[in-house]
Amino acid sequence: MNYVTLIEMNEPVRLDAGQLGNLYRELGDVGAGEVICRALDEVAQRLTEAEKHYSDGRFLDLRKTTRSLVGISRQMGMPKLARVACDVVGCIDRGDPVALAATLARLLRIGEGSLTAVWELQGQSL
Repeated sequence: MNYVTLIEMNEPVRLDAGQLGNLYRELGDVGAGEVICRALDEVAQRLTEAEKHYSDGRFLDLRKTTRSLVGISRQMGMPKLARVACDVVGCIDRGDPVALAATLARLLRIGEGSLTAVWELQGQSL
């Protein structure tokens, strides 16, 4: 008898609430809210672009797009997303297509979870 095991890829996402809190202290509620909304849009857009670049085999564009996620992620208190984005860049630089496929899939999962976590955190007081 053959069995198929479905592995659900689920990884907890932790935000650096202190980093987000710093934005609110420095920019005030309105200013921080605007910066966060723009940054979340940028992260979502770059994740979409990364997936498209990978599908199209445009690895230099994928590297550039993914590298840009590192700074935004750090600014937004998403250290895991920044770390995985660096890992994707490393896979591209090493020319490792198997690791790239797996790491990019992880980046997309972590990215989605990070975006959700920030939206949920915005509803709470920082």
